[in-house]
Formats: sequence, structure tokens, C-alpha cells
Amino acid sequence: MAVNAERFLEDLHRLRQFGAAGVGKGVVRPAYSMADVEARKWLAGRMSEAGLTVQMDPVGNLFGLAEGRSLLMGSHSDSQPEGGWLDGALGVVAALEVARSSDRPVSVVSFEDEEGRFGVTTGSAIWSGHLLLDQADPLTDHAGIPFAEARQAVAHMAGEFVDPSRFSGFVEMHIEQGPTLDAEDEQIGVVTDIVGIRDMRITFEGRQNHAGTTPMHLRRDAFRALTAFSTEIDARFRNVVTPRTVWTIGHVSLHPNASSIVPGRAVFSMQWRDGDSDRLARMEEIIRTTAQEIAASRGLTVEFGPMLGLEPVAMDTKLRDALQTGAERIAPGKWRNLPSGALHDATNVARLMPVAMLFVPSIGGISHAFDEDTDEADLVAGLRVLDEAVAKMG
Repeated sequence: MAVNAERFLEDLHRLRQFGAAGVGKGVVRPAYSMADVEARKWLAGRMSEAGLTVQMDPVGNLFGLAEGRSLLMGSHSDSQPEGGWLDGALGVVAALEVARSSDRPVSVVSFEDEEGRFGVTTGSAIWSGHLLLDQADPLTDHAGIPFAEARQAVAHMAGEFVDPSRFSGFVEMHIEQGPTLDAEDEQIGVVTDIVGIRDMRITFEGRQNHAGTTPMHLRRDAFRALTAFSTEIDARFRNVVTPRTVWTIGHVSLHPNASSIVPGRAVFSMQWRDGDSDRLARMEEIIRTTAQEIAASRGLTVEFGPMLGLEPVAMDTKLRDALQTGAERIAPGKWRNLPSGALHDATNVARLMPVAMLFVPSIGGISHAFDEDTDEADLVAGLRVLDEAVAKMG
């Protein structure tokens, strides 16, 4: 049977209703939230209707299993705190549609907490063995909730971990989350490799004091240390990074966070990404040294949280060739090979089996935002490329 584009789009729009928020097609569906749990229940029902055996593991990774050895396809269905309707969800629903129509056995997965409420691609990291469950359980989100507590939200549906040896490979369809395909008016991107990532929480501890009576030269202001760090790190990275290297301070928490109090503590996230492991390590060294020097010069202390991260990963040649063949057949002259600057579950799964990824355009290069979107014609083109490729992956 051919893939059913209408059914695929209907399912994609239905999944968006779980946590629909904000303007346009925005979604708020963080891992283990009520919206996330309800979405997984709905997905489990759709998997069962497709003839797949449903199994959820102890951390919420949801599988729809074909009989015997099969190709695994999917992505994740949790969202950023303010996300769009396609990030992750597209790969899950596309996998489900291919599983319904393919002549070969295809299993489907929706990994949990890819968006990193508790770290970096938590669910697939645990399933792949990159992160042990007893190491993950003490991890906390920004509100201080431990992973062990949060995953109780799916405990009533959870069973054992799925044996990865039953799968021959993994293919993940995703939006690009960048501007290349949209800017070049192309429909399909076949991923060559995924960058590596490092993520660490840093704390500057100074002295809380009165904002009106404490002279500037006597302040041990944790926030000013943070701003100095942000400026200095840009300068020190200059001769180390490439145009593809990125780094982000994305979350900041001040204590006591009051207008008339000099901040005594600043806790912030530091994340950096690059395709070269040695460069990632060099950046870590610069980050630690810079933070220590700034803290010492201002009478503060600095603490570094656990280092989380994943290494760069190249896509499997055979699976990638099948995607390229499908792209040329469905979108001749309108596809390209390109790297992924975003992190994906495929990075973890690559520890266990061959992996490949397929991209469709993100309008304006926008993602991790309520106005994230892709033209439906491009969504369907991606689905058809996926279907063509799977037929050649036997």
C-alpha cells in the first residue's frame, strides 16, 4: 500500500492538540507533563490500531513493535517549554504512517525527554546505555524536580526496556530547524552527520546585599560575574571556533531575584556544539578557566555541575544512500546533503545500530518557537521520500 498523505497530516494535526498553546501552531508539551502523558496514550492507541505491539519502558520511551526483526523509525513527541508542532512529532507520525503501509516490518518509537528537561536527549540516552538509570534519577530540572519523581507520571504504563537487538537500523525524519533548505527553495535534506554537544550548569556564588547602600567596588555581585563571563568567553573562543561552532547561555536563575538586592547567586546553563570532539574539549577547558578567573577576581566562588553531552556522529552510508535515492525520485534537483547543527535521538541510537536522518524545510529557519512551521507539501514530500527509502533498506 502507498502511504496515505491525508491520514498522515490528520494525525500530525491531532497530535498538536495535546498541549496546543500560544499563537499559530504552538505547543507546550514538556516531558512528563499532563499533555505529554496524554499524547503518549493517544499515540499508543494509534500504534495498536496499526497492528503494532505497544510497549513503554520505565522512562517513558514508547514503542510500537512489529513482529520479528524490523527497522526502527521515529523521533520524540515531547516539546520545548515553548515549542512548535513539528519538532519531533513529525518523525513519530511519519514513522507510524510508513509502518502502516510498508511491505517490510517497521517499528515506531517516540523517545521521551529529547528536549532535555533533565539533561540531553534523556530517554534515548538511557535506552542506548549512554546514561545509566541510577545516574539519571538524581538529575533535576530547573524547578528542582528529580528525574526519578517526574517519570512516575508514566509509571502506570511502563514495562521493561525494549531489546535493541531486534532492530536492524534507525531512521529519523525531522524538520531542519535551520534556514538552509528554505532559503535555497529545496524540499529535502539528507543528513551527513550530527554535531556533538556539551551541556553544563555553572553557579557563581557571591554575597547578597542591599542594592542601595553597598558601594559598587565592594559588591560581590553574581550577576555581574555572569555578564563578564559571557563577554570574556566570546573573546577567548575567537581563535578556537569555526563558523559552524555555536554556544549558548540559555537559562539563568538569580537569587534572590529582587530589584533592591545585589544578587548573591547566579546559576546558568552553558551549552556548546561542534562537529569536532577535540574542539569541544578545548572549549570546555576555556569555559572552566574563564569562570574560575572571573570568580577569583571578584571575590566569588564558582561551581560546575555534571557535564552532559554526546559525541559527533556520522550517518550510516547504506541507509543514507537509500534516502538519497528516494530524494532524487520524489524531489529531483530539490534536495541536498547537509549536516545537522541540532541534536537528535539518532545520536544515541547510533551506539546500538546504523542510523540515518531526513530533513524537510523549516519556514524562515524557525524552530523551538510557537511559529515553527513547514509547508504541508514539503511534509508530504518528506513522507514519500521516507517510504521510497524504506523499500530499498531491506
